[in-house]
Amino acid sequence: MLAKLFLFIGALGAGACLVSAAAVPFTVVVYNIENLHDADGVAVYDDYQPDHYTPRHLATKLTNTASLMKRFRGGEGPDIILFNEIEIDQTPKSGVEDVAAFVERWRGQSVAQLLDTDVLPAELAGVPAEVWLFKALHDAGLRGYQMAIGDDQPSPPTAERRKAIKNVTFSRFPITGVRQHQVEQARVILETEIEVAGQRLFVFNNHWKSGASDPVQEQVRIGNARVLQGRLKEIFKADPTADVIVGGDLNSSYNQKARNPRMNRTAVDDIMRIGYSEPALRRGEIPLYNLWYELEPAQRGSDVFRGEWGTLMHLIISRGLHDFAGVQYQDNSFGVARLPGQNADFADAPIRWNSGGRGGSGFSDHLPIYAHFNAVSDDSPDRLINLQDPSNTPPSGEVFRVNYAAVDLGQALEPDALPAEVDLRDGSWTGKLFKVNGSAISGRYPKVRFMGQSYDVYSPRSEVRDALAAQATRDRRLRFYGMLGIFRGNWQFVVQDLKWVQK
Repeated sequence: MLAKLFLFIGALGAGACLVSAAAVPFTVVVYNIENLHDADGVAVYDDYQPDHYTPRHLATKLTNTASLMKRFRGGEGPDIILFNEIEIDQTPKSGVEDVAAFVERWRGQSVAQLLDTDVLPAELAGVPAEVWLFKALHDAGLRGYQMAIGDDQPSPPTAERRKAIKNVTFSRFPITGVRQHQVEQARVILETEIEVAGQRLFVFNNHWKSGASDPVQEQVRIGNARVLQGRLKEIFKADPTADVIVGGDLNSSYNQKARNPRMNRTAVDDIMRIGYSEPALRRGEIPLYNLWYELEPAQRGSDVFRGEWGTLMHLIISRGLHDFAGVQYQDNSFGVARLPGQNADFADAPIRWNSGGRGGSGFSDHLPIYAHFNAVSDDSPDRLINLQDPSNTPPSGEVFRVNYAAVDLGQALEPDALPAEVDLRDGSWTGKLFKVNGSAISGRYPKVRFMGQSYDVYSPRSEVRDALAAQATRDRRLRFYGMLGIFRGNWQFVVQDLKWVQK
């Protein structure tokens, strides 16, 4: 996937000439950033309280995100970014009114320098997460953005369900209109109207109700989808060839109904009618097409849950993006920004955010998805782009697992190869693969003593948990290959496959 990202970008200038002499190319990225919180010490989630999350943790997350965004378009970064899971400012009275002035005020110091402290000075304590992100992108040379911010408001402390996160859209093109659509038990749907080289583009940033496999929660997502569908009907009634991009974390699989046969109705299949067939989209038989179908089934995945690839993040387009009027999709340009050694591990799974150590490490439990577009001036809505290998195959319910069994266990770190007096909990070793051989600690769940410290031992697979429990009972020792991490404040090794249990 990395090769696809850079090869496509490298050929972008030449490819654009084949579309239209006046085409203006641009890139859209969708990224669930996994709970980007500010550093004011006031948070809904326990993991982002001052004991676990400091300004240095925020600095790490910001610089990692900026470095990832800089990988797009040869270092220029995406032109439109749909971010999910940015914290609702829990101290809104202390926000930043003029973001440009804030960046100018601190242009001589990077976010890493400003946040290299245990407690922020008063003049920085009230800066919300999206402004810190704007500053981090600016520091990395990714500039010229405007922001549209979801107007979700913090809940009172007594509320049964407290709101913590919102959607934010960054755009280098002028944002000419913003609408907010309230939905049940989910983040406000953020609609932005963007002018791209004089062309009108509607962009919807979503983060629907969680619980992708839960039929009860699907009913809530159906309500979320109806709100979006109602607005899209208005747009398409006014202009059937309107250019629309729907993106974000829908907490639904692209094959939601096929993957979850217990669900009689689903938000993406039955309410939104998001289709798999490009020919049907072009004939006007379906209103929307999901770009996941641009990839082979085994490549469809941007998140991992219990070892299975998921497709909760989406980029969905309207028929208008196939014509020669306004904004146009670049055929087969959709991809997953899976960058081994940066935001993806040795099995290509996301390296999620981890608060362990002085400043934390990692990125997100989601990989960004992206696609390339053009703004064209042909004004030919009846002329459609040429397609190579158009998708027309219905989805199946097949589930693909991360291939941890194929990981080269010879790369695992062993105690003898580590520096003397190393501290595995300083944050620099998180996500690394270790060969573990240590005393089993009795208890309800297996624990192991390794290099003088106690660690939880976890696996998402029941057969692995059974094998580890049997080994601990039989030998009073645990021998396995495990990924070092932290969960709810506890350090642990995660054993991903039965082959990782040593005989």
